[in-house]
Formats: sequence, C-alpha cells, structure tokens
Amino acid sequence: MSKKIIQIYTDGACRGNPGIGGWGATLSYNGTQKELYGGEQETTNNRMEMMAVIKALTALKEPSELVINSDSKYVLSGINEWLPNWKKRNWKTAGNKPVKNVDLWQQLDTLTQPHNIKWVWVKGHSGNPGNERADALANKGIDTL
Repeated sequence: MSKKIIQIYTDGACRGNPGIGGWGATLSYNGTQKELYGGEQETTNNRMEMMAVIKALTALKEPSELVINSDSKYVLSGINEWLPNWKKRNWKTAGNKPVKNVDLWQQLDTLTQPHNIKWVWVKGHSGNPGNERADALANKGIDTL
C-alpha cells in the first residue's frame, strides 16, 4: 500500500427522480487536482451518487490511501453498514428483497478492495468547497447531455 493520500469529493444530481442525472468527482493529491463528470438520460439520484464514487475509484492507477467525502448517506450507509450483510444474504435485503442498484453496489464492492478508505459524510450545500465543486460538476454532467 502506498503512502499517498488522495482526497476525493463526490456528488450526484438528478432533475426529476427518476430523471436526467449527473455525477461529479474531484481527486486531489499533492497540489494536483483532477475533475470528472458525466451524466445519464434516465436515472436516479442514488445511482448518480454511487456513479460519482465508482468513476473516481476507476480513475486511480494504483492502490492508495483515500479520503472519500460524500453528502450521500445512502452511499455511506451502504458501504459501511449494509454491504456486508447484503453479501452474506446473496444480495438480498433484511426483508429478503433484491438489493436496489445491485449492479453498482457490486462494482463499488470490487473497486474499494485494493484501497484503504476513510469515508466522510459532509453536509450538502453548506459551503464546503470540495462538495460544492463536486455538485457543480454533477450539474455540468447533466448539462452536457
């Protein structure tokens, strides 16, 4: 495991839910910043929140120390609380129903494995510069469609 610590901010946005959506992410390391964004025509806010993290993790070239900042309690609860039990139950909820967005949860599960990640919740739309930039990128993702 390398010693580099990469700061990541992610956000998703949707105009209508479901509706047209976008995701955005910033990756910062040692004074260098990379910005990523994109969008989908028919999606949900939760899927865009997850896609922002997936795209940020996909952009990494090696196992790293990460701090992932997100305003999505869905993503943070899923990763930190629900995921281990979903896997034990073969991707079923406690109520024995299929996990929503299972395709993205499985991608996230795989992509997080090589990294040491600290997950941090940040309040959305509260003036946090990293979160505000990720939100702007998510909206830019929508605008490019």
